[in-house]
Amino acid sequence: MKIVDSVMPAQKKRLPILALFAANAISMIGNVLTVVAIPWFVLQTTGSASKTGLAAFFTILPRVIAAFLGGTLVDRLGYKRTSIVADCASTVAIALIPLLYATSGLEFWQLLGLVFLGNVLDAPGTTARQALVPDLSVMAGMSLETASTSMQVIERSSRLVGGPLAGVLIAFVGASQVLWIDAATFALSAGLVAFLVPSADPTSKPTKKRGEKFWAELVAGMRFIWHDRPVRLIVGVVMITNLLDAALSDVILPVYINRFFGNALDLGLLIAVNGGAAVAGALAFGFWGKKWSRRVVFAFGFVLVGLRFGIMAFTPPFWVLLLTTFVTGLGSGPLNPIIGAITYGRVPAAVRGRVFGTITAGVNVGSPLGVLLAGFLLDQVDIGLLVVTMGTIYILVTGSSFFSSAWQEISSSSHKANTE
Repeated sequence: MKIVDSVMPAQKKRLPILALFAANAISMIGNVLTVVAIPWFVLQTTGSASKTGLAAFFTILPRVIAAFLGGTLVDRLGYKRTSIVADCASTVAIALIPLLYATSGLEFWQLLGLVFLGNVLDAPGTTARQALVPDLSVMAGMSLETASTSMQVIERSSRLVGGPLAGVLIAFVGASQVLWIDAATFALSAGLVAFLVPSADPTSKPTKKRGEKFWAELVAGMRFIWHDRPVRLIVGVVMITNLLDAALSDVILPVYINRFFGNALDLGLLIAVNGGAAVAGALAFGFWGKKWSRRVVFAFGFVLVGLRFGIMAFTPPFWVLLLTTFVTGLGSGPLNPIIGAITYGRVPAAVRGRVFGTITAGVNVGSPLGVLLAGFLLDQVDIGLLVVTMGTIYILVTGSSFFSSAWQEISSSSHKANTE
């Protein structure tokens, strides 16, 4: 695949990928605001952990469904077009939440519906921007590790900025008002992509081929993952860890902070520290990633991340939670850049949308169940016992995966994008 207008002046070659990075940064900061504001809003208005879990369920489920089906649509509609449409739709859906709350009133079922609609196109939009990265990095003369790391640094940095910002804004203007800002971030992201990111050929136009069926394309993406052993291993492991991470971050942590500390700013600070430490870990991988063993970094990172479950079980002072979050953030930093570099190097350009979409769906398919169960169990069992059990599962799953022979292929994977 070649970017349209490949003869643009040298000084402009980096502008498209920088605009894409900026669009992701702005949108993801808004997402962090929502991650803090929605559960806090539900806890304040209902006091129910189960309803908090239900709200998280309706946040994650549409992303999984849309990622599974949306990847193929991304290939057909085009990466740029999908990104813009997704952000515009999210702008409208999220803005309706504070609008209804301030006017006619917002019922809980309406909140769930709008949360669902606001997130249903989030995954295709993210997939589309991911699919643009390899070609824009070639245009900019940027290495695959650098481009992948930059995307992950942006994601982690959004937590660093969005976490404390959400806590401060909730304290001063209320959780519902924070959602207006979130809606504005989606609109700004759409504008950046629309005006500063060029279309890619052939995905600048719908790519449906004569006689080619939607479901055949979808199955092709699934088949690629199943037959590529390293990608299949990654999807299987991350599916379990994401289930546990979603349960912890989207349900258990807000309830935990509300119950033992009672301050939304504390929740925001934890998110910020995690994001900042993860940025440091990702940057380290970006600078020295080619010299490190992917297998060793991956294993060590998961071990560090798993520590937080055990620490939380003892209900330590808040400064201990901050320190633990910083350490686990360092461990998590290189994980997504490694996954990104591996998949960018193995997935052919012509099927990136469907494969990346299916990967996104696969690694998140268990997350809706995780948050739903977490909300239910928090009303039934001791929170300390719950996090210890989750941590044990986390360590067992991640530790056992590194005995797989597929890691030999992962360690030798190409450091260049697959442009076939």
